[in-house]
Amino acid sequence: MGKIKTHKASAKRFSVTGTGKVKAYHSDHRHNLNQKTAKRKRHLRSSQILSKAMTANVKRLIGQD
Repeated sequence: MGKIKTHKASAKRFSVTGTGKVKAYHSDHRHNLNQKTAKRKRHLRSSQILSKAMTANVKRLIGQD
């Protein structure tokens, strides 16, 4: 059986930490920023750790089984 190709769009958006968790950036931080509070925009700047269910899906896409 052949190798599974990496889904390049996903590989650019997600990264795997040393402990195997998947990091991603928050959504809603591109436009309409003037109506969002400074606290909300500040929290959206940081990355987030995906849930266990999403982690399994993303790892399969980026070839990190």
